[in-house]
Amino acid sequence: MTHVDGAPGDKSRRSGLAVAFGGASVAFWFCCPFWMLVWMLALPLGLAGLVLGSLGYRAASRHGTSRDQPLTALALSSVGTAAAVAYMIFVFTHPDLPIQE
Repeated sequence: MTHVDGAPGDKSRRSGLAVAFGGASVAFWFCCPFWMLVWMLALPLGLAGLVLGSLGYRAASRHGTSRDQPLTALALSSVGTAAAVAYMIFVFTHPDLPIQE
């Protein structure tokens, strides 16, 4: 099976989408005080940003183009995903929280 790269505009759009997903996953933590709901939204957005950012990084390194946008997406998505996972672990390991009753 041969690998066919998409159009250059597709790579740019994918990287832009990855930055948007990563930025949204981080912005939810700062903008919304309801963290019990936020982690359920931030986790899939952060994971999508990580996947798209890693695909964009691989494509940029393969074609010798700038890696700034994929690295920004990976950094933002990592922070948003790590915060969501940390909060999820905190909630599930503390059964005495009133939200779980």
